[in-house]
Amino acid sequence: MDRVVAAYSRSYAEARQKFLRACDAADLDVEHHVHPLLGRDGETLALDACLEGPRDAQQLLILSSGCHGVEGFAGSGIQVALLGDAEWHRAVRDSGVAVLYLHALNPYGFSWLRRVTQENVDLNRNFHDFSRPLPANDAYAEIHPLLLPATWPPTAENERALQAYIDTHGVPAFQAAVSQGQHTHDTGMYYGGRNPTWSNITLRHVLREHTRHTRDLAWIDLHTGLGPRGHGERIFASRDNAEELARARAWWGPEVTSIYDGSSSSALLTGMMWLAVFDECPQVRYTGIALEYGTLPLFDVLNALRADHWLELHPEADPALAAAIKRQLLDAFYVDADDWKRQLYDQAREAALQALAGLQG
Repeated sequence: MDRVVAAYSRSYAEARQKFLRACDAADLDVEHHVHPLLGRDGETLALDACLEGPRDAQQLLILSSGCHGVEGFAGSGIQVALLGDAEWHRAVRDSGVAVLYLHALNPYGFSWLRRVTQENVDLNRNFHDFSRPLPANDAYAEIHPLLLPATWPPTAENERALQAYIDTHGVPAFQAAVSQGQHTHDTGMYYGGRNPTWSNITLRHVLREHTRHTRDLAWIDLHTGLGPRGHGERIFASRDNAEELARARAWWGPEVTSIYDGSSSSALLTGMMWLAVFDECPQVRYTGIALEYGTLPLFDVLNALRADHWLELHPEADPALAAAIKRQLLDAFYVDADDWKRQLYDQAREAALQALAGLQG
């Protein structure tokens, strides 16, 4: 097995140990932000932060994984492979840029094979000013009962009703209704919450601590579940700002897509995690992308998420069905194939090197 393939793991506990060992082998210290709950196998959960380079560097690159728990298998593998890459370390050292590896932003979801946090919150819909009215998503309320029916698998009647909604409104409108974020159904899909989650609070603390000297900040956040198999879509990860988008495309190429102009495979989202930069690091010039890797077709991914949310509401479900649903969810966000793992790493490494160059420019 080659070094890159060996960097990936089959459980959160294994992934964390590989990450910690890789940091130690690179002679890098790790901060452990320990989660209040335990993992699926009784293990400690943590957001682990590892800084490479000078603490007072004015240019900082963040490489983060596991915002959406189960997607952490891919992101962690990429981080571990980078930490074992001697040429990458030379590039970092020569650039003068500091690199902050954030492993498992949502360790609970990573360990328990869920996309969401322990509060059933989609972390990338949770970054709001909760003292103000939250965004409405009336379309989600209309289809919530269809997305999470009383029985699983869904009945033919349920599927016909859901297809009728799609036929009437179109796939983009359906995708937006489901995934943009909602704050009315706390057991539902893509729930943004009514308060900041542990992961939200902890990430904000980490951002404040590590950007005291930063003037230029780049962020590559690693995701899976959208787009063609193995393709890493570079999605502009910021507010709707033409100057920031132009800079992202100058660094990472004209293929950088945006949820604001409709070029991305993602719907327009609310409460995105990267917006925390503008609260916690107001002094920085920020440039960021989400690197979104494809796994399965869109509706296969959505159905895997539907099943997982249904299972959370039905702990009495037959153990064989529960196991099948968890396998389905993992397959929707992690392709256990050597070629896919190498594809992910090669694209992430290229994007990270481009970020180092952009930060030096």
